[in-house]
Amino acid sequence: MNYRNLGKWGLKVSEVSLGSWVTDLAGTEAEKVALQTVNAAFDAGINFFDCADAYSGGAAERFLGKVLKEHSRNEFVVSSKVFFPMGRGANDWGLSRKHIIEELDKTLKNMQLDYVDLYFCHRFDPTTPVEETLQVLSDMVAAGKILYYGVSEWSPVQITEAIGITKEYHLRPLSVIQPQYNMVDRYIEDEIIGICEKNGIGITTFSPLAQGLLTGKYRKDAPIPAGSRATWQADKQINKLLTDDNLDKVERLLKVADRLNVPLSVLALAWILRKKQITSVITGASKPAQLEANVKASGFVIPQDALDEIENILDYHPFVRKIG
Repeated sequence: MNYRNLGKWGLKVSEVSLGSWVTDLAGTEAEKVALQTVNAAFDAGINFFDCADAYSGGAAERFLGKVLKEHSRNEFVVSSKVFFPMGRGANDWGLSRKHIIEELDKTLKNMQLDYVDLYFCHRFDPTTPVEETLQVLSDMVAAGKILYYGVSEWSPVQITEAIGITKEYHLRPLSVIQPQYNMVDRYIEDEIIGICEKNGIGITTFSPLAQGLLTGKYRKDAPIPAGSRATWQADKQINKLLTDDNLDKVERLLKVADRLNVPLSVLALAWILRKKQITSVITGASKPAQLEANVKASGFVIPQDALDEIENILDYHPFVRKIG
């Protein structure tokens, strides 16, 4: 496993990281497999584990905390997020000082930790002044409860405003962002990567395999595989990606992967890591075998002729994308 600095900062993060499960696995056979997968991640050199307070109402944090306590604190980097409703009260959501402090304390209790390494604003909160949000995050860094903070799905304008406010108010800097980025969603290339590079901000991307589209399991004119995400996902994100155009691209990308003798998933992850500004790709894995395949992307260099062919296949053109 290779490691990269979090932007300009000293924290070293594995190029491939592991996202948390979003279901309550307690007492099930699936929990045993999940435990095996996290431990396999450690064995493979993964040191970054991503989570959020909203994942299963805290159950994902509790599960991750249960696993991580079996390892020394210096062995791992862990993150969580705040924004989405965690109750029915008027202050049970958003990025107010009250909600952030209360949710951060719950997160630390759930994970059985004294601090989280990374803490993200999951979405932008139009009902709270940005300076209020950044002030409390800066305060939590000073209090030792957070080491580095950042945002997830914020627009370039919102990120730029936040950077300006931290400088104006002399706050701890915004150090990391967690946007979506993959072969079929490249919007961060237009502005966000440049903003992050200029300001030394790390980038940890989620959905690197486009909800499973870039694994090659979904094929044109073929039935949806039984038990796959497309058969159970509530918001149907993957189903919306199964267009003829995307499936045609998958067929062509599979040929490139075959020539390079790697799975399409490895090609897709390595393609993201071709960008030096990317710190880590956050992957999902429901069993150790999936994880073992994903980690092969770390250190895999795609030849230039293959990169050129991929660029031709993807045929990317900048566009306006709704964020969040």
